[in-house]
Amino acid sequence: MSYKSGGGGGWRGRRGGSSRGYRDGSRERADHRGGGCSGDFDHDNSGGRHPSHLKGREIGLWYARYGAVKKKQADRRSRAVVQMDETREQHIMKLLDSVSNDQPGLNRPPPSKSSHCYFDGDMTEEEKQKIKFKEEEDIGAANKKRPFKDEIPDTWDDADDDDDNDGNDDVEQQQMDKNEAKEKPRQKDRCLEFLLQEITRDVLLDESLKKDLQTKISYPKYREMLMFREKLPSYGKKEELVQLINSNQVLVVSGETGCGKTTQVTQFILDDHISRGMGSMCRVVCTQPRRISAISVAERVAAERAEKVGSRNSCGYQIRLQSQLPRKQGSILYCTTGIILQWLRSDPRLSSISHLVLDEIHERSLHSDVLLTIVKDLLDVRHDLKVILMSATLNAEKFSKYFDNCPMIHIPGLTFPVEEFLLEDVVEMTRYRPKNPDRRPAWKRGFWQGRHSRPEKENKEAEYKESWPCYARTLKARYSESTIASLEMLDSDDKIDLELILVLIRHIVLNEEQEGAILVFLPGWDNISSLNDLLMAQQMFRSDRFVIIPLHSLMPTVNQTQVFKRPPPGVRKIVIATNIAETSITIDDVVFVIDGGKIKETNFDTNNNISTMTAEWVSLANAKQRKGRAGRVCPGKCYHLYNGLRASLLDAYQLPEIMRTPLEELCLQIKILKLGGIAHFLQKALDPPTEKAVNLAIKNLKDLNALDHSENLTALGVHLARLPVEPHIGKLILFGALLGCLDPVLTIAASLSFKDPFFIPLGKEEMADKRRKMLSRNTKSDHLTVVNAFQGWQEAKQRGGRCERDFCWDNFLSANTLQMLHNMKGQFAEHLMHAGFVSSKDPKDPNSNVNSDNEKLIKAVIVAGLYPKVAMIRPSHSKKRPGVKVYTQHDGKVCIHPKSVNYEETNFNYTWLIYHLKMRTSSIFLYDCTEVSPFSLLFFGGDITIQKDDDQETIAVDQWIVFRSPARTAHLVKSLKQELHSLLEDKIRRPAPVDWQNRQSKDCAVITAIIDLITTQETTAARVGGRDRSHDRTWTPRGQHIYFNDEDSDEDN
Repeated sequence: MSYKSGGGGGWRGRRGGSSRGYRDGSRERADHRGGGCSGDFDHDNSGGRHPSHLKGREIGLWYARYGAVKKKQADRRSRAVVQMDETREQHIMKLLDSVSNDQPGLNRPPPSKSSHCYFDGDMTEEEKQKIKFKEEEDIGAANKKRPFKDEIPDTWDDADDDDDNDGNDDVEQQQMDKNEAKEKPRQKDRCLEFLLQEITRDVLLDESLKKDLQTKISYPKYREMLMFREKLPSYGKKEELVQLINSNQVLVVSGETGCGKTTQVTQFILDDHISRGMGSMCRVVCTQPRRISAISVAERVAAERAEKVGSRNSCGYQIRLQSQLPRKQGSILYCTTGIILQWLRSDPRLSSISHLVLDEIHERSLHSDVLLTIVKDLLDVRHDLKVILMSATLNAEKFSKYFDNCPMIHIPGLTFPVEEFLLEDVVEMTRYRPKNPDRRPAWKRGFWQGRHSRPEKENKEAEYKESWPCYARTLKARYSESTIASLEMLDSDDKIDLELILVLIRHIVLNEEQEGAILVFLPGWDNISSLNDLLMAQQMFRSDRFVIIPLHSLMPTVNQTQVFKRPPPGVRKIVIATNIAETSITIDDVVFVIDGGKIKETNFDTNNNISTMTAEWVSLANAKQRKGRAGRVCPGKCYHLYNGLRASLLDAYQLPEIMRTPLEELCLQIKILKLGGIAHFLQKALDPPTEKAVNLAIKNLKDLNALDHSENLTALGVHLARLPVEPHIGKLILFGALLGCLDPVLTIAASLSFKDPFFIPLGKEEMADKRRKMLSRNTKSDHLTVVNAFQGWQEAKQRGGRCERDFCWDNFLSANTLQMLHNMKGQFAEHLMHAGFVSSKDPKDPNSNVNSDNEKLIKAVIVAGLYPKVAMIRPSHSKKRPGVKVYTQHDGKVCIHPKSVNYEETNFNYTWLIYHLKMRTSSIFLYDCTEVSPFSLLFFGGDITIQKDDDQETIAVDQWIVFRSPARTAHLVKSLKQELHSLLEDKIRRPAPVDWQNRQSKDCAVITAIIDLITTQETTAARVGGRDRSHDRTWTPRGQHIYFNDEDSDEDN
């Protein structure tokens, strides 16, 4: 039996045939072709038997229609009743009226009888259209809002405020505008100070810069640095590079590891201009893919120029929320790619920049690919702009071809020989034997962890397994039997064996005479922190002879910079890093590299609308870059933790991010930068994404209410485009801040962005399930279970390290994952503070958590972030499978994953679930879900329509989530939604947190009204799957939500 989308019906009967309900929940279409059988059924017919005069096929058709009608009747009875008591309704209307009275231009229709009684009788379509047009006119009059039409919000003015306000109102408004005009430049300057400069030729400055450069040559420190620079391969190409840059608009510079292109090319450009007396017209901006690389490279260049970074000297950097800016003219700025994209909102021509250097473009990140596309168009209007594209040797020709076959120059590397070892070599030399590998088949491990692989990856794995027996035979001549046995054990587990890395590090330390740092590449923070713990558990590595430095992009930049400091003689540095250390940064003293062989990669399945981040095998390009890190200062060694067969099957390059990740965040950037139609712009990319992926992203943004039906940004969309996070996560944290429940919502957002902190040991699945169930505290929510676990961990941590360890051990929690969630929460709070939605970057700030104990409100915020990922719950009357059945609009019947706290749950209070991850394995599983109330779906769901179904007044959300409710409830929800939209518009012009102390403010009134609506209390709600109340046919009391079980058997198919 499968569920089909429809107003309240659309279930396919078991007795044959199928019937379809209209999407708007209206009556079933009767099929009158049933051989004389009418569309009406004899309800007095005992047992629902067919009329005696029907024969053969006519009987089957009769039963098909009879089953459909019975199903529709049952579905109509089972609709939740959404009402509220008059006191609460009047209170909300009073709050709305107070908002209306504060805004003279707002003409909201008064709550009259006529405006509520939409269903005194069946209306004609013409009458319905009149009502619809009247509503639209009222909304338009109420707001007089401007269309967003991709306007750049930072440049909006308030010139279109009502002109008919006179007297004191005008004076007050003018004063407010003046105050805002003063405040806005201050806010802009923090990010745009370097960009927004009037650049004109300054002859005096030119002479001063030239004299300063000539004087520096006499500085001992400068001469020492110059001697080092002259040894770099790039310095030997200085004249050729400068000549090519001056004579071409675009140049591709490819270079091997260690050639010095990142630090030298920018200096060549600046010094050439200064030497020619043109220094005041030179402003070089060089992009870096990561914050740490922007800072470290800028500091290195400043040191080479015998200066301090920033301080109005020749070199500086700018990253999000942090900067050390150089002088306005004759300077070099290193910044992240995101800063350039932010600049483009205010100056699409980058008018004050003379040279734009795009570094590390071979990484093919989402932002770098977009910037390439923008820059290609920009060259048509900025003929004076010089663009230098810098890449590793990988695919340099492809970039040249994209920019109309522009010239290329190659710089050889400066690396010493590096000896390479494969996994079989490592196992043989260390005599390592794996302990207790996870012997569950790969599909089962993926099932429990919610992993999804691209089909081409699965084909590669099949090829590997087929080739392994032959490869194993070739190893017998060179390696011991125990080594081959260990390889097979390691091969059965797709996790990185951290114990092996520990043994290998000990081997290097004890057996290698060569001094030098050890650099370990691992895919993610969980591996990094676990290896760090393993090392610190060893007495040897706790001594002062070792410095262990974890390195991850989410760590504070202050901590990250420790990686560049050389330790004292006799002390060995061990750096544990992600692929951040492949190309973005250079650690000078590395001699030994341990390549874990994996890299974190986001994969997006457009067929199932599923995105997962998993550790995948590196590409040959990654492996080459990692190897190159070992030969910077002397001959080095690189240990790859994959065997020779795996090495032969590695992909040449990683698939560009734009072709394997969700595109929602990118689409918002395209709209806020006014780059035209989304699909049209993306077709111009170096590697365009599929049409299906683009259309799906646009649909998801419309579902989020970030784009309207014309693909223009909504007020919410503008805010989401400003937050540097995925849009659904952005919406989640934004409403958590607005509604005053920030801390728990940030915990949920962090776990959805990274992963939940639970782990499931082999053989202890049942015990882990019980612990999660206990932590859920009957919330019927996987997301609130994570909140409870995180709060418990924080409390245990305050009592000391032992309490923390015991809490994590007892509840099957990863302390390292919890710490990462803690770090991510801090970053999310910082984003919100920068956007003006909170006043502190502390997630626990009391002003941002006035409603953090309101469970129903937190669940509503989850709906805001995850809608339309909604599933419907129905009771199951099957004796074989008691409990509930779950359905989604597009998939029909689905299953709740065994890892969920709602698995085998039978006593639900409501009939709807919201979920995040859905994946198809043996069935379609919802990996995490939360039970949510009707008011949450009404307010944070999609479009609301008012419908009449026979004698029922109904409200439909997106025409498939249908509730029984009087029309005035729908009008109340619509009014509140419009006030929220208006509030978000105001916060674009005047960003500020909600002042919960000022109950008279518009913000507080609107938010309080929303909270009152969402937290409407239900009285003695019936339970789904619990005691059958289906025979109680009385109308539900106001405020009560009830579920009517249908009387017919609902057998499993």
